[in-house]
Amino acid sequence: MKSIYELKKKDKNSNARLGVVHLPHGDVLTPAFMPVGTNGTVKGIYHDTIKDMGYQIILANTYHLYLRPGLEVLEAYGGLHNFSHWNGNILTDSGGFQVFSLSGLRKIKDSGVTFQSHIDGSKHIFTPEKVVNIQKTIGSDIAMVLDVCTPPGIDHRAAEEAWRITRQWAERSIVEKRKLGESFPGNLFGIVQGNFFEDLRKESALTLSDMDFPGIAIGGLSVGESREMFRDMVAYTAQYVTPEKPRYVMGIGSPDYILYCVENGIDLFDCVLATRIARNGAVYTDDGLLTLKKAMHRLNQGPIQEGCTCTACRNYSVGYMHHLIKCNEMLGGMLATEHNLHYLHDFINRIRKAIEEDRFTEFKRDYLKRFYNRED
Repeated sequence: MKSIYELKKKDKNSNARLGVVHLPHGDVLTPAFMPVGTNGTVKGIYHDTIKDMGYQIILANTYHLYLRPGLEVLEAYGGLHNFSHWNGNILTDSGGFQVFSLSGLRKIKDSGVTFQSHIDGSKHIFTPEKVVNIQKTIGSDIAMVLDVCTPPGIDHRAAEEAWRITRQWAERSIVEKRKLGESFPGNLFGIVQGNFFEDLRKESALTLSDMDFPGIAIGGLSVGESREMFRDMVAYTAQYVTPEKPRYVMGIGSPDYILYCVENGIDLFDCVLATRIARNGAVYTDDGLLTLKKAMHRLNQGPIQEGCTCTACRNYSVGYMHHLIKCNEMLGGMLATEHNLHYLHDFINRIRKAIEEDRFTEFKRDYLKRFYNRED
């Protein structure tokens, strides 16, 4: 199998690296943050604006798209790219995390998972094979296998059982992808599980790295564990994931978590955080989050971030943004969303430059000290 990952540069003082992931809808420069468009749209912003920022890939969700608009609609439009007017790459989550979050509405067996829709309570079955075919219909450039995600605090036996089922589903997913052949040109990624047990994490990472996956995701993190536990488990797991394939950590988007991941050779990451907090009036600056609702910003005539070229920073003051958010004006959330995604794209570009110049460690230290007022 031809590798979809091309290494360009590795930092001399860490495992941070620059690369390119070759995908059906164009190359993706890494490290790369992926904005989340769960229902086929990144909330509060045009796809053209995201493209103009420089984003080359966004994320959508198999579970949600399967329920709405449904496969009949997606088939009629020839997939999500045409339906949503996005000609860049699309990564789709398998729906495993959503099913995990519906713990009271689902039942997991070796054959698959039965769950109730959060919309109308209707019953559905996801099997590894079905999830691959749903993502074929979506037209995913990167498709994720169905897996069993587990919360922190479970015992070793339960974590081992979840990994056993995840491994079995991974094997079945590969078989189904092979059957589809050229009718599904997207790339199927495996997902490392094992909860927070090092022996299971190691076994899962090594096993999946040896399987016929063009890329590997590290799953089961950012599910309620402490920051220290996340940081340590990312570092521990990443060392056992082959460097020959792109590595993806699911569901992380705060600057500190991004830096921890990049430091350990992670190439891709996604999160709803940037857009979700924007809709609630919180925006990124180099000096930390700025909460626009606070009265202290009422007379602030400066931009959110000096030097930022997003629409909000070019045309509007913090005081005006405060007014929009306080009045629950739709424009406030839209402008804040654009700013946060623009900020993160610029942040990733600064990370890439630091790796290129072999100063990532210093960049990480200085950034964390300024943004969070802490050393790590």
